[in-house]
Amino acid sequence: MRRILIMTAVEAEREAVKAGLREDVNVTVELAGVGPAQAAARTAVQLAKQNYDLVINAGIAGGFREKVQLEDIVVSTTIQAADLGADTGEQFIPVEELGFGSSRIECLGSEVDRFRELENVFTGRIITKSTVTGTDEEAKRLQARYEDAVAEGMEGFGVATAAEEFGVPVLEVRAISNYIGKRERDKWKIKEALASLKQVMEVVR
Repeated sequence: MRRILIMTAVEAEREAVKAGLREDVNVTVELAGVGPAQAAARTAVQLAKQNYDLVINAGIAGGFREKVQLEDIVVSTTIQAADLGADTGEQFIPVEELGFGSSRIECLGSEVDRFRELENVFTGRIITKSTVTGTDEEAKRLQARYEDAVAEGMEGFGVATAAEEFGVPVLEVRAISNYIGKRERDKWKIKEALASLKQVMEVVR
């Protein structure tokens, strides 16, 4: 049996994941904390303790309005650090063009394919930002920059970086709780998104 490590940002996400897994002994669920730096560090600590066959960053996230609906599940084909680069004032230059490394980590198609046939599951690029997008204008700029992007989270690239360092495949699995852009907290569906997250974890089990 494969050993899977699942990292969630906060306790509510971990509880939803564990409820869906139903005490699967082959899956370890740990807290990554909030943001890519803490997520990378905590994931690396777990990977140093034990060998795993797959790492998943799971949780809720904002979705691009044109691509997904609230409560949908998104699975990463690419995990993208959307703010890793330089801002010239006129355009954003990704770190690749600066010659300082890579801002994206590709996910294995065979792992993504396990989720493709599920209802209300969408695949695409999931972007990571340290600061959550808070305006419709920035959401449009991000969608134009990454046309295949479906969602935005805060930990994915950190978890993926640690997994890549240890040579372990990685996925990001998110339930959509809100739309990316202007923050309208009264319209967020966090409880419902956590229920969707619980349901998709039954597939992992």
